[in-house]
Amino acid sequence: MTVSSSSGRISDGIHTRVLEPLYAEVLRRNPGETEFHQAAREVLETLGPVFADRPELVDARIVERLCEPERQLIFRVPWLDDRGRTQINRGFRVEFNSALGPYKGGLRFHPSVNLGIVKFLGFEQIFKNALTGMPIGGGKGGSDFDPKNRSDNEIMRFCQSFMLELYRHLGEYTDVPAGDIGVGSREVGYLFGQYRRITNRHESGVLTGKGLNWGGAQARTEATGYGCVMFTAEMLRARGLELEGKRVSISGSGNVAIYAAEKAQQLGATVISCSDSSGYIVDDKGVDLELLKQLKEVERGRISEYVERRGPHARFVSGSSVWEVPCDVALPCATQNELDEDDAVTLVRNGVIAVAEGANMPATPEAVRVLQEAGVAFAPGKAANAGGVATSALEMQQNASRDSWTFAYTEQRLSEIMRHIHDSSHRTAERYGQPGNYVVGANIAGFEIVADAMLAQGLI
Repeated sequence: MTVSSSSGRISDGIHTRVLEPLYAEVLRRNPGETEFHQAAREVLETLGPVFADRPELVDARIVERLCEPERQLIFRVPWLDDRGRTQINRGFRVEFNSALGPYKGGLRFHPSVNLGIVKFLGFEQIFKNALTGMPIGGGKGGSDFDPKNRSDNEIMRFCQSFMLELYRHLGEYTDVPAGDIGVGSREVGYLFGQYRRITNRHESGVLTGKGLNWGGAQARTEATGYGCVMFTAEMLRARGLELEGKRVSISGSGNVAIYAAEKAQQLGATVISCSDSSGYIVDDKGVDLELLKQLKEVERGRISEYVERRGPHARFVSGSSVWEVPCDVALPCATQNELDEDDAVTLVRNGVIAVAEGANMPATPEAVRVLQEAGVAFAPGKAANAGGVATSALEMQQNASRDSWTFAYTEQRLSEIMRHIHDSSHRTAERYGQPGNYVVGANIAGFEIVADAMLAQGLI
């Protein structure tokens, strides 16, 4: 697949001499890693204007170095289930780039996890973390372990075995994991307890997403969803619009989706739908957040049960895409590549004006193209969902100073960071002749921060 031009300013020579060979090398060195190929291409195809203006970045082979992780860890995770049978899973940690600070990025426990997915997530994390303005590098990890339908004791035994290997690579100045899909406060607690037992150190800054009474930060649970909506509001404001009064459709019903819905409602929007792997619900009166939280966070139930308790104005649709629901704003908050070209066409036909990625790379490249060509405001995940890692960095600050901030103060800091990310992405897109293109703006803004740090620090 070729890398296409994103600006008329770029000569064909830049594409032929630099971009095409770079992408070909990514494919050659990382065979079969489809998601990583997609993430790398999505960044590469926007960097032509930078290379045209700054040839020293080409000579220093910054992109080649960025596409090669500093360290890739794969390890066996044996554990006993409740029947006393031995189970074997595979663990991963990709420490991608530490030019700006210690590696920072979540752990994902899901059957789909493999090296390519972890590398795509870690690669995205480099630029996302840079955009926050916080001193954190990029990394990601996880396992193909599935916590669904596992007992608390099984999850604890798995987490303890996982940390028994991973602990030797972690540290508040080295690598600081957090949660992701399948890793919430329960899993972080088990991981932290095992780390503390092995190392004999209560090193709070080694994991983020902790409980509030043992080093966690206020607003961390809400941060990714809140931040996504804050970015969306800024994006609409740049077009002279407001989020208030808009109908919002959200995919997923996990942490990011729930708190994106909460913040959207706080800002005056009506959240009309959300989903899980079984289908989606539509609630014409607006999603009842307390019911959704009870169902998903406490009971760990299915989204279909929402309708049974909510009443006749809510309905459940099985086996279909939530993007069928007409809305003004769409927030994909479930998983990668969940919003495809056909979904994008449907959204445009139904009048969507803004799409912001709450998950990591949930829109396919074809979907992004459809949305941008239709003039829809589109925010890529590395910008729109950076609120989670930003608040993780704020948690690290509090741990380092043995301090604890209020929810209001932490949310204020989050709001400032998301506004900074929006403004930086917006300005950068304009500077490179792509006004309103947040994909170009976010990619280049994040890339330039990391590239300058790598140049300053020599051949690393």
